[in-house]
Amino acid sequence: RYRLVTGVQTCALPICMTSEEFANRLLSEEKVAVIPGTAFGECGEGFIRISYAYYIEELKTAFDKIESFISRLA
Repeated sequence: RYRLVTGVQTCALPICMTSEEFANRLLSEEKVAVIPGTAFGECGEGFIRISYAYYIEELKTAFDKIESFISRLA
């Protein structure tokens, strides 16, 4: 059975690009949507926001894709 998890997590970005560039590239290259931190004000630069109102298996897949994306940027 799948378990539904809900909430939001804010993550600091470990790479040198804006949070909007990161979000756009992640969506384009990995088909994973996140919200740039700047959507919540200037102080959000350098962060992304991830909604985790999804099933666990979908979240695991998304986080694997995010990890792969970040490792390619390093």
